[in-house]
Amino acid sequence: MKSRLILALATLTLLSTVRADVLDEIKPLQQRWAEVSYQLAEDKRAEAFAQLLAQADDVVQANAGKAEAYIWRGIVASGYAGAKGGLGALSLAKQSKADLEQALQLDDTALLGSAYTSLGALYYKVPGWPVGFGSDKKARLMLEKALALNPQGIDPNYFYAEFLMQQRDYTAAMRYLEIAKQAPARPDRLLADTGRRQELLQLEKKLHKKLKTN
Repeated sequence: MKSRLILALATLTLLSTVRADVLDEIKPLQQRWAEVSYQLAEDKRAEAFAQLLAQADDVVQANAGKAEAYIWRGIVASGYAGAKGGLGALSLAKQSKADLEQALQLDDTALLGSAYTSLGALYYKVPGWPVGFGSDKKARLMLEKALALNPQGIDPNYFYAEFLMQQRDYTAAMRYLEIAKQAPARPDRLLADTGRRQELLQLEKKLHKKLKTN
């Protein structure tokens, strides 16, 4: 019995160390993503995301089997697709989708369900068939799963609010936007939080206009 307990504790310690390692390795991706997304001029973002995607490839190769690495490569690929725009961005969106789906298979609770959040955003931003894989039904499903895992998080509430606005459910969108505004700060993601809160203000202005005219 004692030997089993020691083995179990050793296994838990090893798993904690492995998880800490991948979290350390994705931090540079998180920081640079925020810099590119919120501080870089729009015409410079595509090139910067291309460089960051190569860095994310290295992180995935060094952390095969870890959902967090796939989540962040998926997020970077999605950002690159948004910066590139047009039909040429579709292959990047598909790459992002594949990474996020792989992360869900490995651990759908990783990073508080961030794979669900990012995949949900992809589904409502990418065109539907026959051009792309976009689907409002799947977007709603993914975002609701994200909210179940992280009900007070700034990102799932922001994206669900944006999705609901696109669905013309302005009252519900405002409700989730208010939750996003009250989301606790992330001390290790201050730049990302600052940028997201600016996006929340922009979304709030659009929603107020919609509510006044409806």
